[in-house]
Amino acid sequence: MQEIDFRKDILPLRDKLYRLALRITLNSAEAEDIVQDTLIRVWNRRDEWSTLGSVEAYCYTIARNLALDRRELAGSRTVELTPEAENSTENSGPYDRMISQE
Repeated sequence: MQEIDFRKDILPLRDKLYRLALRITLNSAEAEDIVQDTLIRVWNRRDEWSTLGSVEAYCYTIARNLALDRRELAGSRTVELTPEAENSTENSGPYDRMISQE
């Protein structure tokens, strides 16, 4: 197995990792964070580099999993109104309450 150098072998993957993360998350800021987190995780596991068959595939797998996790987390934060809530005439916002007090 060849010696893996972070600067020569892993850092050049940044653009490809970014494009992968961007395709999954559809958010530029999230994609940048995912690339940074990927590089940190790869660096923290530098002791295992000699056992890897492909460092590129390893980086892609980490980035993909992080992007999918963030996309799933973002989807769970989305709140959809039920038909009952949409048709509700209850004053719930501060502006609505201000008008009803007049």
